[in-house]
Amino acid sequence: MSWIRTISYEKATGSLRKIYERIKGENNHIDSVMKVHSLRPHTMEAHITIYNQILNHPMNTIPAWFLESIGVYVSYLNGCEYCFEHHYNGMRKLLINIKGSEVYALKIRSALMNHNYDSIFQKKEAAAFDYVLKLTKTPHYINEKDIATLRDNGWNDGEILELNQVISYFSYANRTVRGLGVRQSTR
Repeated sequence: MSWIRTISYEKATGSLRKIYERIKGENNHIDSVMKVHSLRPHTMEAHITIYNQILNHPMNTIPAWFLESIGVYVSYLNGCEYCFEHHYNGMRKLLINIKGSEVYALKIRSALMNHNYDSIFQKKEAAAFDYVLKLTKTPHYINEKDIATLRDNGWNDGEILELNQVISYFSYANRTVRGLGVRQSTR
């Protein structure tokens, strides 16, 4: 559901149908954030590619649950409830698999929503969230000192790139969702 027309799975043809076949969920469900691209399948393909390369690539060294928590915070800061909830659930599932319970995920959610991430994360991770906050809300104030601070807290340059790309991806996705009125479909 969005403010622009979209093409349903049932009415999709050609390249759109091929992409839908690849990404469909149970009962042929297509996530609203993907369906909003249906009038321009090439942008959907690009969105899928960038998402997978940034968040799910096997060469990433930062744990997937932490990358998801970065996305959750960016989405919260951008007021994107759709992405916040969707990626919180993804993070929660990853943490349940690791920790065996959802308690830690709930603590992270609360800490992020209260901008109190240093209460749950170690200094290194909290420094990453300081960078998330600054890059998301005031990107024009980012400077080399911010990168030095991340290094001083134990992040290497490859990891800093991973953090930056996750923050940047979620800013893109949040603006797509917010700018086109994407809402979770009822189906």
